[in-house]
Amino acid sequence: MLVKVFGSAVFGVEATTITVEVNIDKGVGYHLVGLPDNAIKESSYRIAAALKNNGYNLPVKKITINMAPADLRKEGSAYDLTLAIGILAASGQIKADEVDQYLIMGELSLDGSLQPIKGALSIAIKAKEEGYKGFFLPIQNVKEAAIVSGLNVYGVENVLQVIDFFEGKNSIEPTVINTQEEFTKTLDFPEFDFADVKGQESIKRCMEIAAAGGHNIILIGPPGSGKTMLAKRLPSILPPMTMNEALETTKIHSVAGKVKDTGLMNQRPFRSPHHTASSVSLVGGGSYPQPGEISLAHNGVLFLDELPEFKREVLEVMRQPLEDREVTISRAKFTITYPSSFMLVASMNPSPGGYFNDPDAPVSSSPAEMQRYLSKISGPLLDRIDIHIEVTPVPFEKLTETRLAESSVAIRERVTKAREIQAQRFECFDAIHYNAQMSSKQIREYCPLGETSLQLLKTAMERLNLSARAYDRILKVARTIADLENSVSVSSNHIAEAIQYRSLDRDGWLG
Repeated sequence: MLVKVFGSAVFGVEATTITVEVNIDKGVGYHLVGLPDNAIKESSYRIAAALKNNGYNLPVKKITINMAPADLRKEGSAYDLTLAIGILAASGQIKADEVDQYLIMGELSLDGSLQPIKGALSIAIKAKEEGYKGFFLPIQNVKEAAIVSGLNVYGVENVLQVIDFFEGKNSIEPTVINTQEEFTKTLDFPEFDFADVKGQESIKRCMEIAAAGGHNIILIGPPGSGKTMLAKRLPSILPPMTMNEALETTKIHSVAGKVKDTGLMNQRPFRSPHHTASSVSLVGGGSYPQPGEISLAHNGVLFLDELPEFKREVLEVMRQPLEDREVTISRAKFTITYPSSFMLVASMNPSPGGYFNDPDAPVSSSPAEMQRYLSKISGPLLDRIDIHIEVTPVPFEKLTETRLAESSVAIRERVTKAREIQAQRFECFDAIHYNAQMSSKQIREYCPLGETSLQLLKTAMERLNLSARAYDRILKVARTIADLENSVSVSSNHIAEAIQYRSLDRDGWLG
């Protein structure tokens, strides 16, 4: 008897429906074709044990299974449940009337219980698009899949529940989630709040500007000056995610298997890979391509602590994603694109020893050592960072203050208003949503300068020996400063403040 059941494969962040054809005939043997990997080939042992332990048997006949399209490689153990239901239906152990109307996925344990799968949200979206009646999957993944409205999503704990459903012995209620309610759930008090930061008013101002314009930022300062503490608090002042951003972010984390019984992700991600990370772990890839840290940081923050300690080749692979806001992974037979629109926040010591021109420092680095240390960061990568700011240690008097500083909630209100101004400004552009994304053409259009501002910028570039690449960055940051003040035009005081945030472009910064 021939039966068709349906599963799904995820490539990048999109799902492709897989047709599983099960034919049972006279003879003995188990033949699985259609480019399955080893995990799928081993499924027969898991299926046999799971069925036996739940009162059913793997038929002692010739079982031929084809996974179509046959030229597409299938990976992972998530097809166990699909194959098991197909075999039971084809052997007449359960009714086969409706199995082809549902999409079925799940990894089987030997006792028949189900283990979670990856990419449940992408699969659910595809199932709805193709008009399936419902989607059976492990109960651990049900919340993320149930985000998709208009599709019956059934979370099951073991194979017996699915068998009984098709046999009509019991009914499983589909999981229903109010997506809008999940989306609007917010933390009243963020875990990391700027109210806890003592002093550092100028740095907090700089972080506010970075958040308001989506600017990449690098913090330069000695150990213990608060660089990491400040970076961890940046997500708390970013504007709330839109519904589309929340779905995009959840989809990426779902593909990576990072969604843990939370449903829709409505908080911006914060990723902080260690400096020993490889280029593959950062941008994604591998033999079975998975999203890397820059994609997991999509719509959020990627924090690279001790930037010069990262291998240079690892940092260089970020140049294209920073520019294009997506990363493309190419293999011989396929190409996968992951979104990677994130804010880069980096930190570094000003010298190998961590102290620069500090008379109290036990060891000072020579100019040659400092140049060698800073040269680990290439000019093209530095060119994609809009704001450079020096962080100095907090004085004792500030550390002992009992008064709380301005909260993240208050700062976030100003940032959100500035982003709303930018959203209106760029509403006719599909790929531009905030100031950091402006091209040279948009800079000329939206950052016109008066004579005074032009003269100030010219003088600064000449006297401070600012590089040519600093010009556009200064204008972008000045536009954001103006937006925070609800100013239509970019004035000289906005330019003056933006000039301060290009420390690493100054010749002689090394002393």
